[in-house]
Amino acid sequence: MNNFFDNQRIINIIWSRKIHFMIIGAIAIILSIFFSSKTFIEPRYKSSARIYPINLFPFSDESETEQMLEIINSLDIKRRMFDAFDLDKVYHISKDDPHYMTYMLHRYNTNVGASKTEFETVEIKVLDNNPVRASNMCDSIIHFYNQKVRDMHAVKSWEMVKITKDGLNEKQNQLDSILERLKGIRGEYGILNYNSQVKEVTKGYMEALAANKVSTAGTKKIKALYDNLVKEGDETNLLEVRFRQLVSVLDSLTLEHEFYLQEAQKEITYCHIVEYPVPADKKSFPVRWLIVLGSVLSTTFIALLVFLILDYKKEK
Repeated sequence: MNNFFDNQRIINIIWSRKIHFMIIGAIAIILSIFFSSKTFIEPRYKSSARIYPINLFPFSDESETEQMLEIINSLDIKRRMFDAFDLDKVYHISKDDPHYMTYMLHRYNTNVGASKTEFETVEIKVLDNNPVRASNMCDSIIHFYNQKVRDMHAVKSWEMVKITKDGLNEKQNQLDSILERLKGIRGEYGILNYNSQVKEVTKGYMEALAANKVSTAGTKKIKALYDNLVKEGDETNLLEVRFRQLVSVLDSLTLEHEFYLQEAQKEITYCHIVEYPVPADKKSFPVRWLIVLGSVLSTTFIALLVFLILDYKKEK
């Protein structure tokens, strides 16, 4: 066996069997051309698109491009693609098959893919036997991606709309309660504004006492209001302070509520399309010359091994 793969031996066999090798090579070429035709291998066309992420909210430490990839590769979008293009019929997989989803995902993942480029864009590639469908599938993935992100953001925004609305209702009820109490105090005790009245009433009452006009009708009115301020002043002051605080809180909550309501209702896109998908005018698979070359090389090598074995046995 030491000289089984001897170079000179191989060269001699190739030369002596050159006609055989030529015949084998010709047969391999003919058969590979025939079996790589449309009859046996369905041609597939590639459509691609490149998109750049925008308007995404950070969910974790992943980049916006990685977040985009997670969404594009989600099962939800894959299911929508199955239904939108009737891919069960395209892939010849019955929905009644107990392993329907496994087979569908395998075929889909074989023909459809998304990956991050060196420039932080996401490239979507689709292979299909129909070039127009391949292009439309690319376009639909982008469309479903935008809808998916919009729905995700809307869910969070509507949650905040409800939270801010509940907060507004709660603060408004507190404000109404304080306002009702202040109206009662104003009607019963004549205290319209504690901070401004307490200074003026105290000053007027002190001046009346200094002038010894305690028994006059005007002084009696000032004295009654002064007594009311003494009696209800602390509560009135606290209510007025709380009232102003609640008005400020309500203003902030109203702005926040309107912001989240706008976020929940707006319809925007979440990607820039760098390269739009177009129907291919040339098939991407199979590459027939590679099939032919591989067939010729492999059959020639096998033939060489067979001839080496036959020659070795003959010598023995």
